[in-house]
Amino acid sequence: MNPSLTGCDVLVVGGGINGAGIARDLAGRGLKVVLCEKDDLAAHTSSSSTKLIHGGLRYLEYYEFSLVRKALGEREVLLRSAPHIMWPLRFVMPHDPGMRPAWMIRAGLFLYDHLARREVLPGSSGIDLRRHPAGAPLKPQFARGFVYSDGWVDDARLVVLNAVDAAERGARVLTGWRCVDAKRGDGQWDVELQDAAGGKQFVQARALVNAAGPWAAQFLQAHAHISGSKTLRLVKGSHIVVPKLFDHDHAYIFQNPDRRIIFAIPYERDFTLIGTTDVEHHGAVGQARIDDSEIAYLCEQASRYFAKPVVPADVVWTYAGVRPLLGDEHSDASAVTRDYQLDLEPGPAPLLTVWGGKITTFRKLAEEAADTLCRHMGVHAGPWTRGALLPGGDLSAWIGPPVRPDTDFTRFVQAVAVRYPALPPALRHRYARAYGARIDLVVRPEGLGEEVAPGVFEAELVYLHDHEWARSAEDVLWRRSKLGLHLSADDRARVTRWFEARWPAAAAASVSP
Repeated sequence: MNPSLTGCDVLVVGGGINGAGIARDLAGRGLKVVLCEKDDLAAHTSSSSTKLIHGGLRYLEYYEFSLVRKALGEREVLLRSAPHIMWPLRFVMPHDPGMRPAWMIRAGLFLYDHLARREVLPGSSGIDLRRHPAGAPLKPQFARGFVYSDGWVDDARLVVLNAVDAAERGARVLTGWRCVDAKRGDGQWDVELQDAAGGKQFVQARALVNAAGPWAAQFLQAHAHISGSKTLRLVKGSHIVVPKLFDHDHAYIFQNPDRRIIFAIPYERDFTLIGTTDVEHHGAVGQARIDDSEIAYLCEQASRYFAKPVVPADVVWTYAGVRPLLGDEHSDASAVTRDYQLDLEPGPAPLLTVWGGKITTFRKLAEEAADTLCRHMGVHAGPWTRGALLPGGDLSAWIGPPVRPDTDFTRFVQAVAVRYPALPPALRHRYARAYGARIDLVVRPEGLGEEVAPGVFEAELVYLHDHEWARSAEDVLWRRSKLGLHLSADDRARVTRWFEARWPAAAAASVSP
């Protein structure tokens, strides 16, 4: 056999949340899996979300009851699987009588509370904003509100942990490798992969999964030579980050005159995250950027509620991603369904394409995709991820049997303090959040090594390179973490130079977001 030729059961194209989740599920069922991603894991849509594990309260207005029920059912499954990168979050909705009437909001929240079983997340209630801490940053006319529960997730780390789990179960994960050609051969797919330097690898796969997200239709036509694919509606969602606007730990959901909503969420200790927009995207998929009108929109809508106006000059960082939504006739981009669809082209070399989806339902999507492929390929291994923990999520060796995700993590932080008393508290907490029970792979007996930038030590960078496919400072500072927000430009440049000196080939081949 050609040494550059790899054989596998399934090749998954796309290293976003759906591709990583499918690769993990299939590998856990014993299949030989290869996952290829042309850039970094979570380099695009999957690191550009509002970072919520939620049912989508506003989707109830569009009668998306099936999607909301499915997403609500996944919230606590996900929270239990990785309590270090996901946690419960309470949301405050100030009531504006000029928007939806109070009875409508109460009815929606009643449905939201009861469409799926809850064991960890508390239900909704009305609140007096004149007395509740969440009322203090708001304009005084907002005297009444509602509070309900959803969850928060570090979206990019969720993708990476799925890929780590896939690899630990035998999958081969290839970042920086683009699928340039896929042809059906004699009972298999013959696939050519290419890296940024022009290097080539060839893969023979019994089945192919197209999880290319916004590129899904383009991949089918240009690379898999399949015509007549579905139409994706590409909708850009943009976010702004400003210095923190409030000190409490609740988030806000604001109703706007255009009947859209935006969130204002505590972010990275020192900041507030505000988003998102829904704007048709007509440019190159990988080049989504926020524009001035979106910044102005988010500032204006937030300023309708906060006593201190939010202005463009406050913005310290922005990000934007393109959501691949199933095309339909709705003129309002915010009304287009966020549900997913799986299309299987059967035969001796099946092709499964993933259309749409959202982060909250990724595990269910991956399970359905794996079920579909396994049935077609004659593989009898069944679902397994519902009760499984993601890497770092099993805290039992530190705290004993789990009780509930939020209090479990608090006990874990206390246990980490006992084991590593010499670590500064802020660094200790950040490591616990990022790595969970894998913290011992970062904090080595030989120490943390050189402090490359404030709070960024050599040991962590080596871990991220060796275990999480980080190939550049961008991968570390803006996806594996959000340290880029906390460091100066000079400090970020120091991390870049360190990577370039340590792994020059990898740094040269990496792609910035």
